[in-house]
Amino acid sequence: MAEQSAVRVGKTDPDAGSRKSLRAPTPGSGKRAQRRIFRNDYKLAMLAEYDRCSEPGDKGALLRREGLYSSIITDWRRQHREGTLVVSEGRASEGGRGAATRTEMQKLRAENERLKTKLAKAQTIIEVQGKVQALLEELSKSADTDDTSS
Repeated sequence: MAEQSAVRVGKTDPDAGSRKSLRAPTPGSGKRAQRRIFRNDYKLAMLAEYDRCSEPGDKGALLRREGLYSSIITDWRRQHREGTLVVSEGRASEGGRGAATRTEMQKLRAENERLKTKLAKAQTIIEVQGKVQALLEELSKSADTDDTSS
């Protein structure tokens, strides 16, 4: 029979246990992974630092150091381009959930205008239908009186 030995998988760094792990906890461990929330000023600072990286490997080193992915940088750039990633005074700078962004406001205003136009058309149609109904009733009455008088 072959003797089995314990194999350590993963890092062999002796300090690895004292560091915070960025990975999700193992199922059944009782721990829940927490979503990281980034403030807008941090996002802007990271975008600026990422853009300043000029040497090969600098951008990757920055991402590793901060625990970020390049897709996050892409998303933040898009937000910055759209004007939704700005630092303002007070609680809004924390990127709170209650603060409506500019693009959301523009979409809501456009939808509001579209719905107002649709409502005006519907009201016009209802008004015309009412007039047609009244006209048909009038024609029906006149047709009934013409039939009885003949």
